[in-house]
Amino acid sequence: MRAPMAAAAAAAVVLVMGAGLTGCGAQEGEEVVVASYGQGRLWLKPYDWTYLRVELPPSFSSVTMDFATDMDIREQMKGIPRSELAIICLMNSNPQIPDISESYLDSLLSNFLPSGPFGNGNIINQSNLAQCIPFQKNTTVVLTNDQISPGVWYIGYFHGIGPARTQSKMISRGKARLVSTHITVRGCPTSAIWGPYCNQTVEMIGCSQPSIDNNSRNLLDLNTERRNSWYPREHNRRINILSQRNQLAEKEVGSNVTALVRMENSVTCSISNNSLCIRQGDMKFYFLDVVNLALQFEITAANFGVIGPSLICYLRYNAFPQRDLHDYSGDISHDPLVVKSPNIGRWYIAIETVNKTQMNNTASKPVLDTMCFSLKWQLTGCLNGKTGTNCSWEVYGLQRVPRRSPIPFESYYIPSNERASLEDSHFYLEQFLSNSSHEQFAWTYFFLDVAQGSAGALIHVQLKSDKELNYELYSKYGGLPSNDIWDYYASRTSSSNGSVFFSLQNSTNSDLDLSIFYAKEGTWCFGVKHPTDTTNSQTYMSVSLQGCHRNCNQKGVCHSSVDESGLTFYSFCTCDRDHGGFDCSDELVSPNGHIWQSVFLIASNAAAILPAFWALRQKAFAEWILYTSSGISSALYHSCDVGTWCILSFRVLQFLDFWLSFMAVVGTFICMATIDEASKRAMHTAVFILTALLAATGATRSANIGIVIAIGSLGLLMGWLLEFSTARRFICWPWQINLNMPQSWPNFGTLFRNTLEVLNKRFRWIFLLLGFITLSFAATSWKLESNSNYWIWHSMWHITIYTSSFFFLCSMRVNARNRSPESNYELTRQDSLPRSERET
Repeated sequence: MRAPMAAAAAAAVVLVMGAGLTGCGAQEGEEVVVASYGQGRLWLKPYDWTYLRVELPPSFSSVTMDFATDMDIREQMKGIPRSELAIICLMNSNPQIPDISESYLDSLLSNFLPSGPFGNGNIINQSNLAQCIPFQKNTTVVLTNDQISPGVWYIGYFHGIGPARTQSKMISRGKARLVSTHITVRGCPTSAIWGPYCNQTVEMIGCSQPSIDNNSRNLLDLNTERRNSWYPREHNRRINILSQRNQLAEKEVGSNVTALVRMENSVTCSISNNSLCIRQGDMKFYFLDVVNLALQFEITAANFGVIGPSLICYLRYNAFPQRDLHDYSGDISHDPLVVKSPNIGRWYIAIETVNKTQMNNTASKPVLDTMCFSLKWQLTGCLNGKTGTNCSWEVYGLQRVPRRSPIPFESYYIPSNERASLEDSHFYLEQFLSNSSHEQFAWTYFFLDVAQGSAGALIHVQLKSDKELNYELYSKYGGLPSNDIWDYYASRTSSSNGSVFFSLQNSTNSDLDLSIFYAKEGTWCFGVKHPTDTTNSQTYMSVSLQGCHRNCNQKGVCHSSVDESGLTFYSFCTCDRDHGGFDCSDELVSPNGHIWQSVFLIASNAAAILPAFWALRQKAFAEWILYTSSGISSALYHSCDVGTWCILSFRVLQFLDFWLSFMAVVGTFICMATIDEASKRAMHTAVFILTALLAATGATRSANIGIVIAIGSLGLLMGWLLEFSTARRFICWPWQINLNMPQSWPNFGTLFRNTLEVLNKRFRWIFLLLGFITLSFAATSWKLESNSNYWIWHSMWHITIYTSSFFFLCSMRVNARNRSPESNYELTRQDSLPRSERET
């Protein structure tokens, strides 16, 4: 994590330069493993996702990522619905949100290459890589430091994407997917060797203590003045260290390297006396560390011949530049290469010689194999809390004030001086604005640090005025924004809504409200462009680090989690049943649809009246209580589940619903066995315990329906065995086995006919057939349930499962059920007279 930076004190930057050489004479070095990570077995349930933070050090040469999954969907990717699609995403600096919009997701997946998804030489420029690939059996990704930059990268694992990913679901069925990851980061064996293949030598050189004249100031020794200003003490200590480093560098480098202060707002370093020489076809490398906000830096060459090759300079932020892969380039033989508002961090510089094309068929002079020249680079900034071209704009550092919140990183920012109170989460803007008498508009800058580990949060900025708001807001990561250079921009009339990680909403003539999703860790700078005359308006500004966008639009609950490395917190919304999306702004169920779903899911439990009526008519009061309680608890649970009304907590209602439903199914089987009450009570007690364990440990498991039916079938079988053993307890089987099989065959035939006769007298076959048909409908409804059609098929499940219980109960002949097992096993036909006449 970067320490808080002083405002635009570019004079206190570290000027550490490295020179490297690569060419035909360089030999490839051996890489060593500098870091390794392994994730053995990561299970992703449907609509589940997680992240993995990977840190690549500045000296890394390559990274190898091996992914192994239990599925391969490359060929069928177009035919798989988004809700079942499993993908792996890679992104720089912040966690990926692939389904933040449909177009963004399409662009991420469109870059998928079947022969090699990303890496393995397929990347052209991936300094801001954001790409996703579908799950494959085995995937190997190899990336070098000329393809991606060092720093923090995030790997996202998603099983099911789309707006429904954050929607609260009544069910979550489906097969969990397995993925394992192994990451190896390699680097060069010594700090003197760099490059993707460790074939570029680097020689460290630095600036000496600058010489001071009467018209200049020593910008590397400002301790006395800054102690009385608002800059933090850590910054004063940093300047002392820089001064000591420069003194040490002066002793090592000698007279060839000098650092001169041309103006009070710039630091200039030069390598003079033609001490730099480069051969044709070779490239020299340097790097420059910018540790504070700066206005610009420029590089130019001197003492270079007019006739001869050009001196081409390539610049790239945070990675080695190449001829076809760089951020800036130019011929520095005569004109300097200027970088406006450079980002904080390391800039790499590559210099090579290129032959000039001779015109008019004029014979050219022979080109020397080795050219020597002088090199100068200058870094420009401002002092005393100022910035801008003429150092006339105000710049302020914002200090972080944590909030008491379940989201770990939530906080707000206020200026770190006495004009802002720590108790208020906002501050009045006019007292901080810059003044200018010769320009129509002025700039005021605020910068803040997003702490390490909080890349899964969002930056929320709001401007609210009592009059019409004439302010424009620019933001840039790691540098000063301007009219031409910015990451995000917003005003009353327009914004940079081209980025999916930026949101401008609810803005009016007097209000400006914007959010930056999953903001990068490090220094952010916000520039307010405003009229010079602001005396008649009063505007307050609030800057905060929040968990979820607009608090999930009041349609869900904001939660936080930690990535697989344990180093980064990220926030996400858990939306209600009717909404989904990143911030619960997508309506997935209309209000009318919500009403119909509630009616179907609640009213369908009225089917429990059928088996309850049969039990009450047969005076089976235990079964009557069981069926009635099951129907009522299911109706109350679904009333809470759809957001209508919760009489108890959701978890309690869910447990009661599933437990009593399991008991109702098993109770139907036990009721079909005509055993004595003592045996029935014992079986019910055992079933109470087993079904309660099922409901408590995983009520929504798909396997539960099979387990419950197996328990019920086992209870029915045990009941029949008890009944059969009781009825045949006086029959003694002979110990001697009769091997005369022809004489035994009639006995088996008689037993089979007797069994059919018993079953025919025990059951009504038409009701038994209807019971199996409705039970098959119930199983089909259970199988067809999904998140989108759950309400209709689960309502059919309620109706068919209760109806099947009713038919099974009606299939039993009443005289068979009321017959005591101790009596004659021969069943008699039910008397056709009413029960009252039989009793008389």
